[in-house]
Amino acid sequence: MLDPATQFHRDRVQHVTRRHFLGGSAMSLAAVWLNSLTGASAARIARDSSTPLAPAAPHFAPKAKRVVYLHMAGAPSQLELFDYKPELKKLDGKPCPQEYLEGRQFAFIQGVPEMLGSLYPFHRAGESGQWISDRMPHFEEVIDECCFIKSMWSDQFNHGPAQLLLHTGNALPGSPSAGAWTTYGLGSENQNLPGFIVLTSGGKNPDGGKALWGAGYLPSVYQGVQCRSQGDPVLYLGNPDGIPRDMRRRSLDALNSLNEHISNDVGDPETLTRISQYEMAFRMQIHASDAFDISKENEAVHGAYGTSPGRESFANNCLLARRLAERGVRFIQLFDWGWDSHGTDDNTCLVRGFADKCREIDRPIAALIKDLKQRGLLEDTLVIWSGEFGRTPMRENRGGLEMRNIGRDHSPSAYTIWMAGGGVKPGFTLGETDPVGFDAIRDKVSAHDFHATLLALLGYDHHQFTYPFQGVAQRLSNITQPSRVVRDIFA
Repeated sequence: MLDPATQFHRDRVQHVTRRHFLGGSAMSLAAVWLNSLTGASAARIARDSSTPLAPAAPHFAPKAKRVVYLHMAGAPSQLELFDYKPELKKLDGKPCPQEYLEGRQFAFIQGVPEMLGSLYPFHRAGESGQWISDRMPHFEEVIDECCFIKSMWSDQFNHGPAQLLLHTGNALPGSPSAGAWTTYGLGSENQNLPGFIVLTSGGKNPDGGKALWGAGYLPSVYQGVQCRSQGDPVLYLGNPDGIPRDMRRRSLDALNSLNEHISNDVGDPETLTRISQYEMAFRMQIHASDAFDISKENEAVHGAYGTSPGRESFANNCLLARRLAERGVRFIQLFDWGWDSHGTDDNTCLVRGFADKCREIDRPIAALIKDLKQRGLLEDTLVIWSGEFGRTPMRENRGGLEMRNIGRDHSPSAYTIWMAGGGVKPGFTLGETDPVGFDAIRDKVSAHDFHATLLALLGYDHHQFTYPFQGVAQRLSNITQPSRVVRDIFA
């Protein structure tokens, strides 16, 4: 008969799963080669699994302490908003030159389409003289706070992979999102709310699905928590009828005790993660309800944002983003669906559906930036606006035929994003596209460059901010392709 200590260790070894064994012993030749190639350290950030969201210091002093990311799912046309192209207007209605078609891959364009100039007039706005169309008059009021990158590009021309690339650094599912990396590194300033919160509008989730805010191979506590601007912030957050809060507390204590025994026996850190998530949910029953109750805001605030309490809307989500930012949530992600302007119907037409979407976001975005600034939050809050790629300078012609409604096809070779606050240059523009807005030609910025820059603004050296997975020091900014910090946009 074995002594108790020997029996304990034998039992513990028997509980080690095949996955844990392989994960702990993965040192293949490929992993060795990749680490030698990148020169990255596989050192894990010190994290106490019992307090996984505790605030932590980055590598160096950050310019931004939190992020509000506004993603327009479906890819809005840069040629109808921010990228002024008078040469394209001159080509409007003419057959597309072959130089723009040869060697290109399109989602729907066939044959020889017609060139399509911007449907809306452009003008210079603000003291910075940024070019903008007439679609976002309220946004013009804060345009001098914004830093534009007009030379973003992607190598993906379908929505799901392009969104995954922009938000996780990988066109395939399974990698952690930028929000997960951020909360893994910095933790959160509020232990009563998730460090990474996701809000959606437009009636649908983005094509990339929940992988866009997933934790991938990071501990699951760092994934985004999707909340609602209508009804309870999280489904089933409240106690069932007949279960008072003190009874919930006792049942949770019993469950945590069982999980602690399992953690001591098996050693799986996800068990401790589960305990911390149960505790977070218990605290959220009080604190989330308060944070998400926008009815507490005064009429002036509701008028500025255009909010309607009790409804799901982008305006409500922008106001919630401010409320969450001031409560110390680290990464707040807004996805607004409905920007895929192919022209297949009225909703995707550049004349009607696109104009409607612009009206939906114009006032709330301007109000959000003004609100953050007047509350002293914009200085260390990085606000980001983007789609996942751009749109073509030619009109879409499905089946090679002219369509009743006007639209543009996917175009990954050039698109525009903007940022505000959080240490970026206000009233500044980086990059340039060709005369028709098809290709980025100067100061090109990839998704990997964008991620390296985001991490630098948050205080991290993207080469050293890694996580060991499959024997490789993985990182958000990619380990197999080059990436750079775009310091030209830093204030």
